[in-house]
Amino acid sequence: MTPPDRMRALLARPEFIAMPAVWDGLSAKLASGAGFATAFLSGSCVAASRLGGPDLDLISFGEMFDSFTMVRRAAPDLLVLADGDHGYGNPMNVQRTVRAYGQAGAAAILIEDKITPRALTAAGKPCIPREEARMKIRAAVEAAKDSGILILARTDCRPTAGIDEAVARIEMYVEEGADILFLDSPADDAEIRRAVAAAKGRPSFAVLSPGGGRATPNQEQAAALGFRIGTFPTGMISPAAAGMKAGLAAIRAGGSEAAGALPAAEHREMLGYGEYDTQAKRFIVQG
Repeated sequence: MTPPDRMRALLARPEFIAMPAVWDGLSAKLASGAGFATAFLSGSCVAASRLGGPDLDLISFGEMFDSFTMVRRAAPDLLVLADGDHGYGNPMNVQRTVRAYGQAGAAAILIEDKITPRALTAAGKPCIPREEARMKIRAAVEAAKDSGILILARTDCRPTAGIDEAVARIEMYVEEGADILFLDSPADDAEIRRAVAAAKGRPSFAVLSPGGGRATPNQEQAAALGFRIGTFPTGMISPAAAGMKAGLAAIRAGGSEAAGALPAAEHREMLGYGEYDTQAKRFIVQG
């Protein structure tokens, strides 16, 4: 089965899908090793890891796609939902973005309706007009036919244009053939239920990391509200940053590692030193 077919089969199962957010080879390998079938290539995590900065549309298509390549190579069985952001331009750019990820083996891709370049402020995400958003999703759905990649259509317009406009956009995305729907920044459970109903039976996606000025149910609550799949953008990268800070503090204090560091043997096993030796033995020239 292709990655998109496997993703469709996963979404057809009754249980809620918890999707960790990944950004490089190590995070993808750890997610796969922990038993997760799928992961979200998160723009915010890629921005944090590559730029050491915030997710404010500073990451390019090339940088995101390079991160996807690292993820795919490190964990080839992991189904990746790629953050395609705004598609990096007009509908023709969207098509290029969708085709590139589809050909490279992504299972799904997110396309959103915010204006780019972003206004010079970290607050709010003004969105393109509704019919322009329609054309972006129409272009994405058309381009997806080449590979079967699923299209996750996201609207960011709730904070700036209101819930009625956001629900109307979700209904429009369903009409255009989007496979998964995403209302960003719902205010409460009632808005979540409206968005899920507007998806008309197609899977609804949620961001479930705390913070960000949005309703954030836990996994059990998310499933009860009708979400089928959810990601956790800070779920791994925030503890990773905390661990790095702890390691730095330990070194500054005269030590060699933080108290929570992995034992050396476990660290080597995680990185695959033993597997390397096993595979390399096949190519050793016998003297």
